[in-house]
Amino acid sequence: MGGDNRVVSSARVSFGAVSKGEEQDKRLIKYLLEHAHHTPFEHCYFQFHVCCPIFVARQWMRHRWGSYNEVSARYTQVQDEFYIPAQFRGQDTKNKQGSVPSSALDQKALIKLYEDSVEASYAAYKKLIEAGVAREMARGVLPVCQYTQFYWSVNARSLLNFLSLRTDKHAQWEIRVYADAIAKIFQEKMPWSWEAFDNLSRKLPLGSE
Repeated sequence: MGGDNRVVSSARVSFGAVSKGEEQDKRLIKYLLEHAHHTPFEHCYFQFHVCCPIFVARQWMRHRWGSYNEVSARYTQVQDEFYIPAQFRGQDTKNKQGSVPSSALDQKALIKLYEDSVEASYAAYKKLIEAGVAREMARGVLPVCQYTQFYWSVNARSLLNFLSLRTDKHAQWEIRVYADAIAKIFQEKMPWSWEAFDNLSRKLPLGSE
């Protein structure tokens, strides 16, 4: 809902003005971002239907300037859908929360260990369900690599904040994949705003999370 023109009209409403033509409107958007006048971007909304691993969703939901509704494992039975990495990264010794490529890891053996663990957890879940255990309790044996789904409604200001943080090289790779895909959608829907944002190197302090 909304777009670049909505940003312009929201900014100019203070003066009772509207569009002044494409070039002036684009310059206005650039000015707004450069000078941290972000409220006009709050009048544009996006809604996404997201399917991602639970550990990605928990990082995602740290971004509180939005509305979330997630599928519930209390009300529905969990399907056999889990994230299996193509390869493991090693722990970064300089950045405690980061990871780095590692040639020292026995990828084949470790992937098998991971897959066996996931399969065992889901087998235990199914046995608990079949035995009559409540879904809300049986789900406790499942790993955070299980896929979940949620709807996310978010204004453009908050979305730019999400992109500035989650497309950054320090963000976990798995959530960066989603952020990069969303960036393409934003660019398609609000090209003037994206161009101005991108030219500022995605480093604007658009709000803390």
